[in-house]
Amino acid sequence: MANGFPLENCRAVITGASSGLGAEFARQLASKASTLVLVARRADALEAVKQGIASSPATILCCAADLATDEGRDQLLAFLTTNGVKPNLLINNAGMGDYGSFASSPIEKTRTQLELNITALSMLTHSLIPVLQSPAGILNVSSLASTLPMPNLAVYAASKAYVTSFSEALAIELAPHGVTVTCVCPGPTPTNFSKTARREDGNDTNRSGQKLLRIPPHRVVKEALSALQKGRVCVFPGVGVSIAGRLFRLMPRRLIRWSLKRRAAKE
Repeated sequence: MANGFPLENCRAVITGASSGLGAEFARQLASKASTLVLVARRADALEAVKQGIASSPATILCCAADLATDEGRDQLLAFLTTNGVKPNLLINNAGMGDYGSFASSPIEKTRTQLELNITALSMLTHSLIPVLQSPAGILNVSSLASTLPMPNLAVYAASKAYVTSFSEALAIELAPHGVTVTCVCPGPTPTNFSKTARREDGNDTNRSGQKLLRIPPHRVVKEALSALQKGRVCVFPGVGVSIAGRLFRLMPRRLIRWSLKRRAAKE
């Protein structure tokens, strides 16, 4: 079994690095890594993150690519080859949500959500596994929502359930090869997620009861990186989220559906 991934002098690829948790991963790894490859759609936002950590000893490269497309994923792989980067850490952070019923969801937003949350994460992992040099690490960002069938966030929660299950299986497969796989499942975290998930003509999600679960991005990232170093397969950062994650996994699904039905009826 993998014993954990050492962060010192790592060569990391971070997707969704233009803001939120991705940018925080870059900030916390900047003093430890030898190379950081920051990936997201917006070149200007990536450059801003790079400037914020420019004083670090790491070599920082920015790759503007839309990972929700085959072309964008190929662009990232070509970028790594062209720049001679041989990563030993992949942080699959890029993702998006969509607040509202599935029946009324814009089809292209749903398609993009699936491509980004599931396909991009899977295909990039598949492409980079042969390149990752042992000891190596893969850190996938899932969500506390992965433990629940979430009304009005159905595709997001289901896609994150995939990420968690995929990560746990991959951890078993790759451990004998010196690759540590960790999945982090944060609860409510103040990032740009809500802004992008909200529809133009829609409402924000019901946030009742979230106060006890909310933790800042720097703590999510700190606990995620610590878990990777220790070889932990799945981590729910924060005491409240950790308790909720265990509870949701143990509760009968019938009881969970009843509770979520009551919650949805109040919205």
